[in-house]
Amino acid sequence: MFFRFIFLYTFLPILIAFIFNEYFIYYVAIFQCGWPDNNGSGEKLRALVLSDPHLLGEIEGHWFDKLRREWQMYRSFQTSISLLRPEVVFILGDLTDEGKWATGKQWDQYVVNAKRLFATPPGVRLYVVVGNHDIGFHHDVTNTKLTRFLKDFSTKNVETIELKGHTFVIVNSMGLEGDGCFMCQATERQLQDAMDYINCENSMKPKYCNS
Repeated sequence: MFFRFIFLYTFLPILIAFIFNEYFIYYVAIFQCGWPDNNGSGEKLRALVLSDPHLLGEIEGHWFDKLRREWQMYRSFQTSISLLRPEVVFILGDLTDEGKWATGKQWDQYVVNAKRLFATPPGVRLYVVVGNHDIGFHHDVTNTKLTRFLKDFSTKNVETIELKGHTFVIVNSMGLEGDGCFMCQATERQLQDAMDYINCENSMKPKYCNS
């Protein structure tokens, strides 16, 4: 009888509170969110934008802090996907915190972990923009670090995206130093191509339409 009393009035309330605060609270909070009205300005697009997740690494990240943060990211992201049903998701750089230092093995683990945490259902496209914590600041970027990020997250230095009449341009800002480095040359050229494409689509500079 004593242990039953302890369970019912001590452990059970603690267990219920723990489950609520670690799982159901995300549904309660995100259920209150919604999409803004369209106001007749083009076709409505549900786009979810995230910035700077900074998934912790082995050098500066404590295992418990890493576990706690990643659970919160996973649960809030997946709950948002479930309730809000976005059509596209953008992560605006610094997906990783220590990608700039990561060895090949550490980077591979980062990729697996990131794709697990930010998995999207079929039909929901995920775009990831490269950040300085992913590949380093301009002077620290190597071709290896840049290439592995672009390849593993299926992104580009510059990419033009058309979705339901809305145009998005994602840019590797580390490639805008203007010093003629291998990364800057490619980024500037691709950014100019994106500008030409947008101007052509808007019929502002018809001469580009034939190029």
